[in-house]
Amino acid sequence: MKVNELRNMTADEVRLKVEALKKELYNLRCEANIGRLEKPHKVRGVRRDIARCETILREKANAK
Repeated sequence: MKVNELRNMTADEVRLKVEALKKELYNLRCEANIGRLEKPHKVRGVRRDIARCETILREKANAK
């Protein structure tokens, strides 16, 4: 996910994206515990995407 895409979104859209990413992270962790996760690097990518979204939300809050 690109940072410019997130900056063009509204704060509500970014919050929805964070919720969706957290659900995806939960599912990936569950699969990893079961042993069915084929691409373990996706967990790291999703965590970073969540961090990017939260950073953008903080930037938008500080800009007001």
